[in-house]
Amino acid sequence: MWFRTSDGTRIDPLTITDAYSRYLLRCQAVPATDYQHSKPIFEAAFREYGLPERIRTDNGAPFGSNGDSGLTGLSVWWIKLGIRPERIEPGKPEQNGRHERMHRTLKQATATPAAANRRRQQDSFDRFRREYNDERPHEALGQVPPASVYVASGRPYLARLAEPDYPGEWESRLVARGGQFRWRNAHVFAAHALEGERIGLEPLDNSCWRVWFRFYELGILGENTRIWRPDQWAKRQLRKEGKP
Repeated sequence: MWFRTSDGTRIDPLTITDAYSRYLLRCQAVPATDYQHSKPIFEAAFREYGLPERIRTDNGAPFGSNGDSGLTGLSVWWIKLGIRPERIEPGKPEQNGRHERMHRTLKQATATPAAANRRRQQDSFDRFRREYNDERPHEALGQVPPASVYVASGRPYLARLAEPDYPGEWESRLVARGGQFRWRNAHVFAAHALEGERIGLEPLDNSCWRVWFRFYELGILGENTRIWRPDQWAKRQLRKEGKP
C-alpha cells in the first residue's frame, strides 16, 4: 500500500498488527522501505509491547529477498531475537488477510483524499490508530475494539544478543563477504543477509547436511555444494526415487 500526498510526496506506511486482537501497534510513514528505516520502528514496538513468537509478512522489501533463503537484514535480526519470520506465498495476499483488510480500512480513512504533506499524513495515521485500537468495534471480536482484548507479549526485548550455540557434533562456519562460507575445498552461498553470522551444519549422512541459522532452517547442503530449500530438496529426492 502506497500513495502520494497533495504535494506529491510518496507515502509508504509501515504497519504492525497483532493477528489475534487486530491491535495496530505501529502505523508509520517511512522515507524508504528498507532495513535502515524499518528497524527502528520495529525496535520501538518490541520495547513497548515485547517480542512476538513469529511475524507474518509479504515477500516485498524489507521483509523478503529474491534469494532461495528469502532472508533480508530485517528477517535475520528477527531470527537473532528469537522471532520466526513467516512469509506468505507470492501472489496470495489472502494468506495475510486480516492485515490486508486493515490496510483497506486505513487507506479509505486516511488517503481518500490524502493529506497535504508527510507531516499531516502522519497526523492522520496517528488519529486513525487511536480510533482503530480504542473506539472502532470489530465484528470478529464481538463488537469490541482491539484494545479491549490485546495483551502484550511477556518476552522482553533484549538489545544484547548471545552468540548461537550449535550442538558439538555439528560443523559450524562463519559466513563471509558475499554471503558464502568455506566447505570442503569449495565456497557455498548461504545468503547475503547472513554476512558475518555463524551458521550450523547438522550431519544427516555422509553426503548431506541440514543447514541452520540459529533455530531457522536454511535448507539441505548436498554433494553439489548448493543449499536446497527444504521443499526443493524433498521434490529432488522424490524425482531421484522415480516418484511424481
